[in-house]
This record gives sequence, C-alpha cells and structure tokens, in this order.
Amino acid sequence: MTQWYETLFTNFGKTYDKECFTQGTIGEVDFVERELASDRSKRILDIGCGTGRHAIELANRGYRVTGFDLSEGQLRRAREKAAKAGATVDFQRRDATEPHFNQEFDAAIMFCEGAFSLMETDEKNYAILTHARAALRPGAKLLLTTLNALFPLFHSVQDFLSTNESSTAIGKLTFDLMTFRERIEMTFTDDADQSHTITTNERYYTPAEMRWLLQTAGFAKVDIFGCRLGQFSRDHALTHDDFEMLVVAEKGT
Repeated sequence: MTQWYETLFTNFGKTYDKECFTQGTIGEVDFVERELASDRSKRILDIGCGTGRHAIELANRGYRVTGFDLSEGQLRRAREKAAKAGATVDFQRRDATEPHFNQEFDAAIMFCEGAFSLMETDEKNYAILTHARAALRPGAKLLLTTLNALFPLFHSVQDFLSTNESSTAIGKLTFDLMTFRERIEMTFTDDADQSHTITTNERYYTPAEMRWLLQTAGFAKVDIFGCRLGQFSRDHALTHDDFEMLVVAEKGT
C-alpha cells in the first residue's frame, strides 16, 4: 500500500523548496554547528533529508555528510541542487524504519519531520529512533524536530495551518486525543502541475513521551526546546505555543 507521504513527495521537490517552512536553513545549520562546536571533522547523517537543504549547507561548510530519504523524487532534486552548489553529499535512497549503519556517524539530524512522526504506526516511528542511535558513535548527538502535542491542546491546528502560506489546500482536519494523531484531507499540485488529494496521518508527541522514547531507545541524555523556524536555540524554552519541539539527544559513551 502506497502511503500518503510517498504520493506527496513523488514529484514535489521544486514546490517543496518554495514552502514557507523550508526557508530557515541557514539558522538551523548554525545551530547544528554550535552543537558540534564547529568541528568539521565530524561526519553527519541527515535522516529523511528530502531535497537536501540542510545536507548541502553543511557540506558547503566543510562537513562530511550522508543524506538518505525514501523518496527518489526528493533525492533527484537534492542531487541537482548539490551539483549546482558544488557540494559533495552522499545521497542514498533508504527507509529510515530499517537498520543501515553501525556507529559510523558523529551526529545525525532529522529536521522538519523528515522521517520521524510521519509514519503510520508508533512502532515505525520508534524504529527510526533506534536505528538513528545505532548509526551514531558513542557520545554522538541526534538533533531532531517533531510536532508538539501541547500545541493542539491549547490551539486550533486548522487555524494555525490556514495562517501559514502553503502550496497545499487544507480540507477536513481531525485530531484524535486518544492517539495524538492528526489527519488532514489535503490537495496539492505537483511539479508537473498535476493535482492530487491525499489524507495525511501525523503523530504529535508530548515532551514526556519524547524523553521516554529516546531514553528507551538508548540515548543517555535528552534536552527539549521550543522550535522556531530558522532560529534553533537552546534559549527557547518549550511552551504550548510552539507548534514543534527541538530535541537534542546524546548517545551514551
């Protein structure tokens, strides 16, 4: 069965790069550099790399980067952008719910719901975290963003999405308080000017859940902050007004 995210990203790379939520790359990579103390000897894994915006920026700053994604369409766009930018990135087509690497990386990033929280089951989302940990060397960090379950308890997700400019048209939206899953009927036009309608299925997480999941997956330390587009920082305390969480998890030594 083809999942909604596979349909969405089949031919959506150019349109995706124009979305408002993809415009904060520089500030987000600045945060990665701060977390790595600007040590360009670090090898970085970009999980669910999409069109490669973070991976390419990191490579241009001198880091060795491997990016992987399930969507060949997104990867095609990423390779085109890397070639144009003169950046060297090892882009691969892989499924984040499956194991691929064993203690090969000094850091991993997973931003903008690149993989985690998009999966149709909690088990698959958890598998992504365990495989991310397996890919990291002892003491390495996983930096990720995910949907904040505190937000829909205090705000209308429908209103929030409606006020953020997007190429997609939002239809019926439901939020299940028993599962913290949001489903949206969404219509979008792909890069070939073809219209599609899909129903998304995304999981929101509470801060307590994220800490428990990551610690259970084997991370020794978990820090959680409010996530602001293009302004990732440890100075932003998480509140119910933050649509996303910024998470820094450190693998034990």
